Amino acid sequence: MREPRRTLALVFILGLIGGIGLAALATAQRAKIEAEARPVVDRSGLTAEERTVTSLFEQAGPSVVYITSIALRRDWFRLNVMEIPRGTGSGFIWDGEGHVVTNYHVIRDGNRAEVTLADQSTWKATVIGVAPEKDLAVLRIEAPREKLLPISIGTSADLLVGQSVLAIGNPFGFDQTLTTGIISALGREIDSMDGVPIRDVIQTDAAINPGNSGGPLLDSAGRLIGVNTAIVSPSGSYAGLGFAIPVDTVNWVVPELISHGRIRRPVLGIDLVGDHAARRLGLQGALVGTVSRGSGADEAGMRPTYRSRNGRWVLGDLIVAVDGEPVRSSGDLRLALERRSAGENVKVRVNRDGDEIDLDVRLSEGHR
Repeated sequence: MREPRRTLALVFILGLIGGIGLAALATAQRAKIEAEARPVVDRSGLTAEERTVTSLFEQAGPSVVYITSIALRRDWFRLNVMEIPRGTGSGFIWDGEGHVVTNYHVIRDGNRAEVTLADQSTWKATVIGVAPEKDLAVLRIEAPREKLLPISIGTSADLLVGQSVLAIGNPFGFDQTLTTGIISALGREIDSMDGVPIRDVIQTDAAINPGNSGGPLLDSAGRLIGVNTAIVSPSGSYAGLGFAIPVDTVNWVVPELISHGRIRRPVLGIDLVGDHAARRLGLQGALVGTVSRGSGADEAGMRPTYRSRNGRWVLGDLIVAVDGEPVRSSGDLRLALERRSAGENVKVRVNRDGDEIDLDVRLSEGHR
């Protein structure tokens, strides 16, 4: 038994010595080689497409900002209030007065916000106005005018599926990130923060991740065509489906928010029965609950829903169209009225006891 053991030990020792010898030889050989960097291969320059993209980024990048939403949290043990970051997102400079546009959902849970410009300077922001129904908000910073480069504005009315787009934002906190893609679809509809649908939304395959919200979607001329607002992804990260609020919507909402802090809505002068209750009754439309005295709806003879003396509910008028635009819910009614002005007259089609009739209703300014 001793002989095999001696043999194995001898083999191990010889192998160890051999390995050390080979390593020493390799080291000696490397010492004789003077390594040099590989020569750089010349190239003729960027392609025309690359030059265009880099130029657009250099042009639009300074207009894009990083937004931090800050919430207050009370420390009950130390009896003081702390400020903590609540969320982050993107935005862009709207004008030389310091107005910054972003998504409403970027700032909704915060007590205040901070805006970091492309030069890394950070400014406290004041919320000027919000439109949850459009997922848009306007902030204002007191930065010097020379630091403010407003973004170029385009139009979304003539967009085509397949045209190139660029998205700039701050995904996962990485500022000034550029992604490119195409318009995948037009005329999409997504839900806003208060449940009212946002229509004519742009769908793109340009990578949009958490933190891109509120950033600009640009066309190949570097013009704003949308505000990146949402993604569809089981994981919460990019999966090829991103959505942007069209700039034609942004371009009428933002001035309203700057001037009035909200979207001023012309109203019919009614309160509606909730959509869920109308659906339980098998109704499709906006069911009138109450009619304000002296309103345009009252003058037009619109009928409310009420409870009779014997306790039974008597259904009022069911609004099914406004100026020929179908109304299937309370959200549809709000959308049908939002681009109109107080003092205008609209033709409201209602279903009354199974018959459809048209009412000429004067709009007034209000909140409903």
